[in-house]
Amino acid sequence: MSPNSLNAELRAFFDSRQQQFPEHVRAVMRRAAQELAESGQADRALAVGANAPSFALPTATGGTVSLDALLAEGPVVLTFYRGAWCPYCNITLRSLQRHHGDITARGARLVAVSPQLPDASLSLAEKHELAFDVLSDLGCDTAKQYGLAFDIPDDLAALYETFGIDLQRVNGGHARTLPLPATYVIDPGSTIRWAFAATDYTTRAEPADILAALDQSRTA
Repeated sequence: MSPNSLNAELRAFFDSRQQQFPEHVRAVMRRAAQELAESGQADRALAVGANAPSFALPTATGGTVSLDALLAEGPVVLTFYRGAWCPYCNITLRSLQRHHGDITARGARLVAVSPQLPDASLSLAEKHELAFDVLSDLGCDTAKQYGLAFDIPDDLAALYETFGIDLQRVNGGHARTLPLPATYVIDPGSTIRWAFAATDYTTRAEPADILAALDQSRTA
């Protein structure tokens, strides 16, 4: 792992974060992570060669973005994240913003999708000055089509509440349903050319790997 990579930054944040939590909190998180890893959820995520399900989702500013319209202009980088309340997601989106110019230079469009309400997405986009669309997938209906949606256990949901994370509010009543962190490179024919999906929310697709996948897709 490169010391300047996104995942190196995420690992450093994780290590510092864990020191702030008492053991009973870490135990709930570890148990939930292990159960999700053993659930086979990652194996249900769409993989390379699959047809990317179409969608039309609301933007943070009141518009609608459809995958079909995006693909009519070129390849798409589609990334799923848990929400603005997740610090690992925020680190990842900031990293993607730093590489946004490299993505668009390859003729691709970047869009990010989470289950949170548009208002929360707007706050996130403004806070981090994101130049790409952040879309709202209430109830994770689109994430389900990509094989990414799962329900967090009750004890983890209760723990999040003690942190002041009100998933009931930000997710429009779908409090326990989240997507696996995932990123797809989709060609104009709707075929998934590169895929990343992980049950470990502290691990994300490296921007360098996304760019390499776009380059390979262009020469294929």
